Amino acid sequence: MSRDSQMRAAINQKLIEMGERDRLKELLRAKLVECGWKDQLKAHCKDVIREKGLEHITVEDLVAEITPKGRALVPECEEGTITENQLF
Repeated sequence: MSRDSQMRAAINQKLIEMGERDRLKELLRAKLVECGWKDQLKAHCKDVIREKGLEHITVEDLVAEITPKGRALVPECEEGTITENQLF
């Protein structure tokens, strides 16, 4: 395990122990809902399912299809918050 991976694991463990990890995740979730990200991504999911057909798409396919768009839709004002929290 690289030094960077060890550091991430240690920080993540400390955040879990302190209860901060869940608080940070909830804060991030609330900010994304507030800025409309969730609604936009939900609409994109519906479009993809309509386009491909419910019988012809798996959850894995849908995730692969929407992930790039989901990341691109993250508002600039939230990118710093999300990038910082990806370490954990």
